[in-house]
Amino acid sequence: MTQQIPSTEPELAGVRNFRDVGGLPTVDGRRVRYGVLFRSGHLAHATDEDAAFLSSLGLHTIFDFRNASDQKLEGPDVELPGVRNVNLPLSDPADGSEFWKMVRDGEIEQLREILGDGKAANRMIASYRKIVKERTDEHSRVLHSLAEESVPALMHCAAGKDRAGLSIAVTLLALGVERDAIVADYLESNAKHRRYKVSRSSKSTAAYSPEVMELLGPLFDARAEYLQAAFETIEETWGGVDTYLEQGLGLTPRLRERLRERLLD
Repeated sequence: MTQQIPSTEPELAGVRNFRDVGGLPTVDGRRVRYGVLFRSGHLAHATDEDAAFLSSLGLHTIFDFRNASDQKLEGPDVELPGVRNVNLPLSDPADGSEFWKMVRDGEIEQLREILGDGKAANRMIASYRKIVKERTDEHSRVLHSLAEESVPALMHCAAGKDRAGLSIAVTLLALGVERDAIVADYLESNAKHRRYKVSRSSKSTAAYSPEVMELLGPLFDARAEYLQAAFETIEETWGGVDTYLEQGLGLTPRLRERLRERLLD
């Protein structure tokens, strides 16, 4: 497994899963430049101190992959002066409001029926495959924007794990980052201080029982098998990454090289 270069990270009080993607190695010996590509969970609860830090990054664009249901639940991102916010909703692995109602309010019998016996993990795998196949326009727009002007950039969804994780992975594929390094960065979302905090409507012990948390776990884990399913979908649908980028996302060799110039050392 490729080792990442350690980087200092701020302790943001209201933004989870923030990190700079800089330092990841490419197959041709280059590295992703620090300070040009960031990822995180949503910015709706950012404190004044968080906002001041984010403003200090010199961001050009924030890509928000949440849908209307997410934004209704969490609220809009805090506004950062001079930063463009682009909302590109991606199909939600959590299935929006109905999913969150289940997470918050679902009784153990309902959770067992919907999520038990591997159903939760299969649900996640199917959602990753669907995003790769069906959200080519959105990912095309992201890569074209990065190649043309939109850096430094921050990509986020709700937890910064699935929709943002996939969009970062697609970007890293376009940059030629080593596959092991892409997976390692994705799995960083499992760190305790990064994970999305599961909130249940009942505060009883039963609401957070080991069985409940085990049933919900696959929905909030970053698992290599999820990202691998996305990679396999690229191979199955387009025959390889280069064809996916050029035919699926419309990223010409010239634009891909411009993207690499902007984001790599």
